Amino acid sequence: MLLTRHAEERLVKRLAKRKKLERVYSELWAFLDRSRRIDINERVVIFTDGRKSLVCARLDCERLRLDEIHERVKDLKGTYRCVFPDMRLARETSPVKFLSEIPDGVYCFYFNREKRSLYIGSEEPLLAITLRPAKRQERGNIGGA
Repeated sequence: MLLTRHAEERLVKRLAKRKKLERVYSELWAFLDRSRRIDINERVVIFTDGRKSLVCARLDCERLRLDEIHERVKDLKGTYRCVFPDMRLARETSPVKFLSEIPDGVYCFYFNREKRSLYIGSEEPLLAITLRPAKRQERGNIGGA
């Protein structure tokens, strides 16, 4: 999952309490573990724990083998925000260095040069838009879901 600037600010304020990227993603993944997923339509997904709701949009991605991903990112300079949710890795580093930590396989690949973000994972990427208080219909039967 990638974060908009607004969503990251909300996560820092309401969950992580610190701006360090690893801390923000650690709290995000803990929130997702205790939440249920609500698919609103083909583009919007909400994760809710009954008190807070994380509103996300689906991003288009490509399914590529790791060596094909290496080819795509080998010429990138500078640091990027790299996310690999399968092993719960998130850090700002060079994409080539980040890919050295990922096992071989076929992954969903999403890359945004302007925002300097890279997503690699077994599931399609989501873009967190905001974290807000849960609406009434999102508060019910969380424990059983």
